[in-house]
Amino acid sequence: MDERTGRNAAVAARRGRWTGRLARGTAALLAGGLAGALGAAPAAAVPGLLPAAAAEYPATVRIDALSQQVASENSTVTVTGTITNSGSARFKSPTMKVRQPQARPMKTRSEIEMAESRTTPSTLDGISLDSPAQRLQDLDPGQSEPFSLAVPVSALKVDETGTYELAVDVWSSTGDEKAHPLGIARTFLPYQGREPAQPSQLAVVWPLTHAPVLVAQTMADADQTPVLRDDSLTAELTGDGRLNRMVELGADLPGLTWAIDPNLLDTVYAMTKPYRVQKPGTSGESAGEENTVPGTGRDVATAWLAKLRTALAKPDTEVLSLPYADPDLASIAHNGAGLTGMDTALRKAVTAGQITTEARLSVDAESDVAWPYQGLLDQRTAAVAGAAGGRILLVDGRSMPESDKLYYTPNAARPVGNGQTAVVSDAVLASLFRPDLNSAGARTLAVQRFLGETLTIAHQEPEHPRGLLVLPPRALSVGGAQALHDAVKGAAGSGWVAPTVLRKVAEQKPDPAANASVPEGYPREATADELSAEELAATMQLQDGVDQLMMILTEPERVRGPFSAAMVRAMSTEWREQPKTGTEYRRGVRTYLDNLKSAVRVPKKTVVTLPGDNATLLVSVRNGLTQSVGNLELKITSAQPNRLRVDYPIQPVVMDAGTSRTFRFPAEAQVNGPVQVTAQLWTTGPDARPYGEAVVFTVDVTSVASGVTYVIAGGTVLMVLAGVRFYLQRKKRRAAGEVDEDPDRPADGSSDGPAGAPEGAEPPSDADPSSAVGDTDRVAGDEKVDH
Repeated sequence: MDERTGRNAAVAARRGRWTGRLARGTAALLAGGLAGALGAAPAAAVPGLLPAAAAEYPATVRIDALSQQVASENSTVTVTGTITNSGSARFKSPTMKVRQPQARPMKTRSEIEMAESRTTPSTLDGISLDSPAQRLQDLDPGQSEPFSLAVPVSALKVDETGTYELAVDVWSSTGDEKAHPLGIARTFLPYQGREPAQPSQLAVVWPLTHAPVLVAQTMADADQTPVLRDDSLTAELTGDGRLNRMVELGADLPGLTWAIDPNLLDTVYAMTKPYRVQKPGTSGESAGEENTVPGTGRDVATAWLAKLRTALAKPDTEVLSLPYADPDLASIAHNGAGLTGMDTALRKAVTAGQITTEARLSVDAESDVAWPYQGLLDQRTAAVAGAAGGRILLVDGRSMPESDKLYYTPNAARPVGNGQTAVVSDAVLASLFRPDLNSAGARTLAVQRFLGETLTIAHQEPEHPRGLLVLPPRALSVGGAQALHDAVKGAAGSGWVAPTVLRKVAEQKPDPAANASVPEGYPREATADELSAEELAATMQLQDGVDQLMMILTEPERVRGPFSAAMVRAMSTEWREQPKTGTEYRRGVRTYLDNLKSAVRVPKKTVVTLPGDNATLLVSVRNGLTQSVGNLELKITSAQPNRLRVDYPIQPVVMDAGTSRTFRFPAEAQVNGPVQVTAQLWTTGPDARPYGEAVVFTVDVTSVASGVTYVIAGGTVLMVLAGVRFYLQRKKRRAAGEVDEDPDRPADGSSDGPAGAPEGAEPPSDADPSSAVGDTDRVAGDEKVDH
């Protein structure tokens, strides 16, 4: 079979499988994941995922391990595994056999893919050898039995350098029929002859990332004790934890390129000192003893950080500093590229990331490498990455597939314009390590496929060694990391791969036949879990609130850094895998900022009574923060200045932490009754703006002087004058020797009593205060009713 025929057959097989997956709908998406849904390039079958037993092939055979990853002359390969009766009838004396592969190795990667795609026994798998063979006891439905077969390489007729299929099948019967194959398992066996090819330069990106757990809150102590949303990192940093195994395995690989999220380093560094962890349901609250608990990971964090520094001190090691908190470039490109401040935020994240990585690890770090989610690239994502300083783009081969006309695997590096170089990861090699690979069998299949693929690549054009990239997922599992480690070590030890750092692969001469076109479109399936335009806009709007808060704080650095970091964390690529947690994190940041801002406020009030026309309005301001505030003014505004005027309506506000203060505003009222008044805090300076919510309340003015008061005062004066006149007249008569028989009678002798008054009744007198008071009360009462 020539290369083109094999390639066309492989394409047809892929299309058939893709059509079947579409027909099966949701079930296919769950089984195949994003790699199957995209369908942009040939993809390896999931290692270790055994096909469901068909009625005619009820045995499930699994290869768990090979004694040799690479066959050599005069060697023996032992195949161990497990057989399971997945049918409904008993297997009678099942016998395990090894198949002798076809006489020549698979020359093309298309042939490898076709072999991987077969699920049932076929003549293409070669012929079953009579020796070695292992006879097992009868197997009832559901029963499993291990097997082990040691086969000499000479018996396999393997003597030419290349990749061979290695298959194990089971022969048995379920009735009276003759024994026949009931199931098969396949893997790949590379054979390295005496003429090794020039090795391919292989760069492997080794990710150290984690979803953000460090929050904006700190404890209100002198050390600003950090606070984490949970203590999940503790388990990952020790023992069989993912991040601990990543460091241990990576330390054993030569020429490795570490891609590190600086936010992870900051978090682990914070854990090396006393730290606190939020209690559930308190994400938006200010941190205190009552809603946090002590963290438990101090010792493991210290040990892990030391272990990482040692690993990175090895020669031929490259450190890539991702932008701080690893913001989601694709989400930003599609839903937030035009937001005010976004470009600045990304550039700051790049700078802060490099500074943090170099400071925490004492290494030189590269910061001009952009890694979009899953390496999926389109033109808008490339533009955003470039604006943030991304000169080298890590790209999955699904985004930039090669033409079917290209019969070999080209160099990974290719220029894509705008001063950017895309380093394209081989789609098949990368796909091998996406599953968890938590079983030994799954890891074995992934490793053997990797060895077979890379050996085939090295012999495609032996005189032109290639530069390759393997780009695993960010959240590379422990099993996936173990398999990738074993695969690279095996290929490097056999000589057809030379591990090197990303920079050297990126600088290799690009192949003019390679695909250098960045697609305009983005896979629809990958947009479902992007950060939305609303979420990104809300995150960027946090900056306005932070800026306003900074204007009034006397120690703004205690808040500025934690909030700036939290804003970038809110846009982390890690939230793609944990959307619910990402939403909760963003909500917590917003709630906490709102709580901080509202901690400095005018308490709400409804009605204030103001007695008199000249009085004082009392308005309180409360500072619930743990630091002093200033650069604030309290402004009082009357809705009806003609009825209630506030003198000196603006007063400066300077307050200590955790205090309340009452401000006095002289006011003058013209009339009685209610008047609306607004109390509003303002920042000071050339960019003065309202701070917090305005408080509107009612001032009820009482006892203001009016016309009735003048009537009362006039009556009082008349009574006093009448008394004085009466006294002077009596004094004058006494001086003249006259006797007043009726001292209450008016001086002119007339009678003030009413006509027909009974004898002895006293007429009312102007001097009788009771009559005046009665009139005054009545008039005053009428006056109040009029108001």
